[in-house]
Amino acid sequence: MGQVSVRVNGYVYNVGCQDGEEGHLHAMAHEIEKRVERIRTLGGSTTEGRTLLLAALLMADEIHDLTAQRMPSGAAETIAEADMIVAENKRARSRLLLAVERAEGLADLLEHG
Repeated sequence: MGQVSVRVNGYVYNVGCQDGEEGHLHAMAHEIEKRVERIRTLGGSTTEGRTLLLAALLMADEIHDLTAQRMPSGAAETIAEADMIVAENKRARSRLLLAVERAEGLADLLEHG
């Protein structure tokens, strides 16, 4: 099993992954960091957990929009294609929720020492 260190919002997280998926994990962390940057540009102070939650919501919104684009109006998706989209969304949601949980735990640790 691989181990990858990724930096998101100035913090380094060690994350396990399957061997050979290290590059993919770095790419996903980069996508999260891009959303975190968007949130930072909006200003205001926020906790680490809240920042990552907002980044997750941005990504969930993008997934929703992409899913809607994949279904042209008037065209019926096959059951297999629809199941594939649902599975992709569930995997993405699980990864985002895990990242938020980890971030909130770290934020609590940092805030309450």
